[in-house]
Amino acid sequence: MTIERTADLLISQAVRLNVSDIHIIPRRQDYLIKLRVHGQLTHYGNLPPIAGERLISHLKFMASMDIGEKRKPQSGSWQTHIHKTFVALRISTLPSTLSKESLVIRIFPQNHSFFLEKMSLFPKSILRLISMMSHTHGMLIFTGPTGSGKTSTIYSLAEYCSSNLNRNIITLEDPVERQSDQFLQMQVNEKAGITYQTGLKAVLRHDPDMIFVGEIRDAETAAIAVRAAMTGHLVLTSMHTRNAEGAVYRLLEFGIKPLEIEQTLIGVTAQRLVSLLCPFCGDICSKFCEGGQEMKRAAVFEILEGERLDRIIRLARESAGPKDFDHVYSLKRLIRKGIALGYISNEEYHRWIFQEKEETAPESSRVFSDKTE
Repeated sequence: MTIERTADLLISQAVRLNVSDIHIIPRRQDYLIKLRVHGQLTHYGNLPPIAGERLISHLKFMASMDIGEKRKPQSGSWQTHIHKTFVALRISTLPSTLSKESLVIRIFPQNHSFFLEKMSLFPKSILRLISMMSHTHGMLIFTGPTGSGKTSTIYSLAEYCSSNLNRNIITLEDPVERQSDQFLQMQVNEKAGITYQTGLKAVLRHDPDMIFVGEIRDAETAAIAVRAAMTGHLVLTSMHTRNAEGAVYRLLEFGIKPLEIEQTLIGVTAQRLVSLLCPFCGDICSKFCEGGQEMKRAAVFEILEGERLDRIIRLARESAGPKDFDHVYSLKRLIRKGIALGYISNEEYHRWIFQEKEETAPESSRVFSDKTE
């Protein structure tokens, strides 16, 4: 079998199984291939050293990357049709101590849309998010770890605003994860001088009603996003914090004044994806189960708005540190509710608790983690 055929089979199988990431990992005797299916890494197979190196070189060539450079990290992308599905592939390489490269492929199905009503485990959460879209100006922040579905939620809300509210929407992303004909999308390109800061300044001159900023990463981007929200634009963006309250303290860390936060921030959403019980497999559902339910995972939203949001801003103004409030809409209580209703297993709850404990150590980095998507 040719290396081109091997690559096509690997990617087509991954798309068929709804894989989000393909990992090609070098080892002393071979290359290990793993797939991330529904958030869990699964062993897929092994390749001999020569075949593994040729596969990585072929994938780098398809992504317009430097095949001869193996000492530096590289990134690239390309788009293709697989199983009548238009997908975008983002490639990332890292050098290892074995003088070999590790390669990861992130898969973005372009014509796979999410229905708002089916995204959330609890429908009332989506109704609350939709109600926030009626605002003509302000800022809505989505928080959560990598792979929690923040971007999919924002895309779905933006498409709702475009089709139902007739909004002019412009996005600024790095990278553009899914192509949409319902709004104008702009790609961050630092080599061409298009950063989040310069791109956002240009977007503001293009008469948008709503702006989607891929991520607030620094003080200047935060300042421009707040200014956009104060001048008559609805801004949707994401931020890496452990919980919803942490977004307020992160804005303060970026130099945003409490009064500006009060005037612009509509709400903050902390999002997690939880695995649902399979009606065919029970507690432990096979990752390759195609006879089970179509949606094997659903989102749980902790939404911070109204009086609760005002209370957090007031605490922040008084220089009080971030606190974990075990309120009725906290992620922990919502997941417990999912267990009580029979949607989530106890094992899923304990796995989520373990991940939360890992994210909270050490104390100084509880809220201000700076991971990138």
